[in-house]
Amino acid sequence: MPSVFIKTYGCQMNERDSEAVAAQLVAKGYSLAKSEAAADVVLLNTCSVRDFAEQKAINKMKNVVGTARSEKRNQIVGFLGCMAQSRGRELIDKLPDVDLVLGTQKFHRAAEYLDELLAGKRKKIVDIETEAKSEATIREHLLNGSAKTSVSAFVSIMQGCNQHCTFCIVPATRGEERSRTIPDIVAECRELVARGVREITLLGQIVTSFGKRDYHELAGKSAFVQLLDAVHEIDGLERIRFTSPHPKGYGDDLVEAYARLPKLCESAHLPLQSGSDRILKLMHRGYTREKFLGIVEKLRRAKPGIGITTDIIAGFPGETEEDFELTLSLCHEAQFDNAYIFKYSQRRDTPAADMADQVPQAIREERNHRLLELVNEIAGRKYDGFIGRQVEILVEGPSKKNAARYTGRTRCNRIVLFDGSARHQGQLMDVKIERTGSFTLYGDPAILE
Repeated sequence: MPSVFIKTYGCQMNERDSEAVAAQLVAKGYSLAKSEAAADVVLLNTCSVRDFAEQKAINKMKNVVGTARSEKRNQIVGFLGCMAQSRGRELIDKLPDVDLVLGTQKFHRAAEYLDELLAGKRKKIVDIETEAKSEATIREHLLNGSAKTSVSAFVSIMQGCNQHCTFCIVPATRGEERSRTIPDIVAECRELVARGVREITLLGQIVTSFGKRDYHELAGKSAFVQLLDAVHEIDGLERIRFTSPHPKGYGDDLVEAYARLPKLCESAHLPLQSGSDRILKLMHRGYTREKFLGIVEKLRRAKPGIGITTDIIAGFPGETEEDFELTLSLCHEAQFDNAYIFKYSQRRDTPAADMADQVPQAIREERNHRLLELVNEIAGRKYDGFIGRQVEILVEGPSKKNAARYTGRTRCNRIVLFDGSARHQGQLMDVKIERTGSFTLYGDPAILE
């Protein structure tokens, strides 16, 4: 059978989609190649959040095609995911050597279409149509190729987004919100735990919007909190995480869940985007600066020591220096544990792309730099605060950069490196933090003995 290489760009949802496609192909007899040069099939799972991500994928495909042509290799190549969804046949018009363009609701068709292409039954396939119940088709897991060595897994609970932030292309690439059923999700989680998984991360474009159309509030609990309760009941599961939420989804029931559910890790990703109420309104975010800070305060009161991370955009259209200063001051107030900073990127077919007062690129760069400096300074102090403390980690496996070290993650989502061995993999254990690195903690191996 042929071999396949899948390269993924973008978010954790994309990582999960790629894993499911790979698992489907392996189940049909395909092997996984270690590089595009060794593969019969090369698939790029794409991101459309920023123009840079799209250009990176297009340039990569040009290199793959050019190398295969120069070496006279007959490869099947294709685009999957968000850019495939938004651009469709345009990608084949631009790159005629591309054989497959598969949209975000068609990942489960990958094996079927590749079989047809490899057999010569079809020359080109573009499928970006919507498909009912596609939200329930991303179920297969590779678990890093071995259930014995994987301790954590992503579970997709929904697809799509109804928020329509003015800067975001996701509603166009992922469609409207569509949720799986709670029993279906719980069954998948049970299967994973039976295969050795101890930590599950629930995924959705706006994960806190789960089930709004399908489940009524029960005893003051939203559908998402009902799901958390159901997953929490699974025997053998140690930890639950979720991403990516929206601040509007942090009702009192979800805040209270952090204090009530021991398996729910004290870690929250709370996308801010801007600290200016004027810019938040232009972004169509649906909350104010005051409301956002109130959520942060409630979370820290419910779960002291909770790790709170965020996303921020620098240079949104119309952002003045005063607006930007409000973002800086909010970061001082919120004291985020980490933040993902993005320079605003115009995305076609989004309202923000056509807004007046586009911020010059040089100013976007400068504001991005200032914001990054502040966030790193705050985060650095927080990381230093772990020195001398004992923390619980779930050991995930060898470090990718140094096989002599093992890596684990704290409940508040800090990465910890320590000198360990294979016997520690999958264990929950306490380590003492001796020093810090760049967004990394280093544990004392002596405490392991």
